[in-house]
Amino acid sequence: MRELKILAVVVVLTLVMYWGVEPFAHSQMHPSVSNANFNFVEADAQTSKENVEKAITNLDDAKKALEKANDETKSNLEKAVKAAEAELKKAQDFEKAINEFWASNQEAINAKGNVENGEALVNANCTACHSIESKGFAQVMDNATLSSAYGVTPPDLSSSGKIYTKEFLVAFIKDPVLASKVSHKFEDGSTAHPMPGYGWMSSQEIADMVEYLQAIAPKEMTNKEVYVDACQRCHDLQYADMKDKTMLSFTNHDDIAKYMGKLPPDLSQHIISRGPDYIGKLVNDPQKLLEGTAMPRVGLNQESQEQVIAYLEEIGDAKKDEREELGPRFIVYAIIFAIVAFLWKGVKWRDIH
Repeated sequence: MRELKILAVVVVLTLVMYWGVEPFAHSQMHPSVSNANFNFVEADAQTSKENVEKAITNLDDAKKALEKANDETKSNLEKAVKAAEAELKKAQDFEKAINEFWASNQEAINAKGNVENGEALVNANCTACHSIESKGFAQVMDNATLSSAYGVTPPDLSSSGKIYTKEFLVAFIKDPVLASKVSHKFEDGSTAHPMPGYGWMSSQEIADMVEYLQAIAPKEMTNKEVYVDACQRCHDLQYADMKDKTMLSFTNHDDIAKYMGKLPPDLSQHIISRGPDYIGKLVNDPQKLLEGTAMPRVGLNQESQEQVIAYLEEIGDAKKDEREELGPRFIVYAIIFAIVAFLWKGVKWRDIH
């Protein structure tokens, strides 16, 4: 009986450690955020509202702390209040800007595009920088030259109508900075986004361009093809379990590090170290998890995002199915072994006594 009590204590303490300490630590390292939302109009309205509410709370806390301050700490707390006021204004300005931006996109989003006119517009405005291999437009320069010129290699547009949402394509053509949520990166004016905005175009012309991109897009793509088009411009895969020994980013490391502020991480093992839920939320809206990050919102639709995650699982967690199948077997073995050990111990103790 004593052994059962000891076992019960051990089990309870283990559960307390696992369900109490580990989730708490995880929550501090990876704060809980809302799930991926592919309705970017709705998502941006919600997140910008939450950021304003958070800034208001921070300002209130700073003011309360200032009221209770003594002379020694008052100066620093006054600075904290001013900083909180600046952050609140910044959050309010962005909320206004992003909501007005999406409202201005609705006409193009709802419009029925013309493929022929869209083809003429894309050929006239996009092929100077972008390749469209499926239509015979090759890269105008090699990757090294492109990355040196722009900081990051421009994507091939052949699959853009397949992997991105229509709303994102409309928004990105009109204003790539706001669409990808990286306006903070260009606030000081020292640098500019490599792609100019086409807000001077009419809503119908933007709708025509999107209609053309969707018309030429492939009907089906493999997980790897989606990953290559969505992620490989910036990220390496050097340590993954795949037939290709390495998949280096299309952009030169020095150029992308300069453009982004640091070298984007190798994604070979990210599916294990971060998990599919974290990666999905990060791709959908990096600012929710890493506020101020230079990583842009990718703009993938739900199907394409799931394909990216599936590919990262294929090459980064190839033993997942085998591992999950082994788990229940190990638990059954542990239970049987514990029963046998308990019975064997009882036999031996009976001989002693």
